[in-house]
Amino acid sequence: MRFPDDLKYTEDHEWLSPAGRVGITDYAQDALGDVVFVELPEVGTAVKAGDSVGVIESVKSVSDLYSPAGGTVARVNEKLREQPELVNQDPFGEGWVFELEDVEPGPVMSAEEYQAKVESE
Repeated sequence: MRFPDDLKYTEDHEWLSPAGRVGITDYAQDALGDVVFVELPEVGTAVKAGDSVGVIESVKSVSDLYSPAGGTVARVNEKLREQPELVNQDPFGEGWVFELEDVEPGPVMSAEEYQAKVESE
């Protein structure tokens, strides 16, 4: 399980990069199983930290995707429409979900804090 140090993490297993890119963690994609569909937020949507902005569906379950920060959705990962499995294959790279601009981080954890949380579950 990977916990990149340059990212911030939420209780709901999303990550936030310094540039405002958002995705789900390695732990989350593993728990979900094979991702078969990703409902992306709409570009231009204003969101608050903690808002449900989409859905990730796997062969096991359907989970809401929450924004780890406030801001405006500036871009979405269009590749996920045809290749939702990228979330499983590369959750911190090609499997990113959306990007925010005018980012106002919500309650986030460091990689070390998030790793400790995951290991205690």
